[in-house]
Amino acid sequence: MTTPVLRATPELVATAWLKTVVGDCVATTLPKPSSDGTLGWTDTGFVTLVGVGGSPNMYVPLRDPVMGLSCWAANPGSQKPPWGKASNLAETIVAATLDHPNVPKTTLALPGDYPNVQVKSAYTTGDPRRINDDASSYARYDIPGLVIAWTELPT
Repeated sequence: MTTPVLRATPELVATAWLKTVVGDCVATTLPKPSSDGTLGWTDTGFVTLVGVGGSPNMYVPLRDPVMGLSCWAANPGSQKPPWGKASNLAETIVAATLDHPNVPKTTLALPGDYPNVQVKSAYTTGDPRRINDDASSYARYDIPGLVIAWTELPT
């Protein structure tokens, strides 16, 4: 029996790229509080992502998915959401996409046996916007679209 070939996915690539920008506080879901009710991400904030569009190029092996991002911040023990922290997290991502000389040089090592990828470009399709009325009193800013164009590198 042959081992299946693993292929990079938009979620894996976006997560890996975002980790180079904001650190290890990125995943597809917001972490649950620990058993004592504390959040492990109050100091850094957290970024969640979901695929919202895009399509692979039909002629060359170039992918450019659109990912929706939510930037979260929490202030345990307070009903006042830390809007500045969530906004700063979102603006840090926007600033990274504007670092044009360095974005195309980014080679990402994906986890496990997934192939490495080469990021060709990254840009946002809209400005971060504040999302009000979160029942948990978390601060949240959404970036409606982050496009990361990438290709798998040969193994």
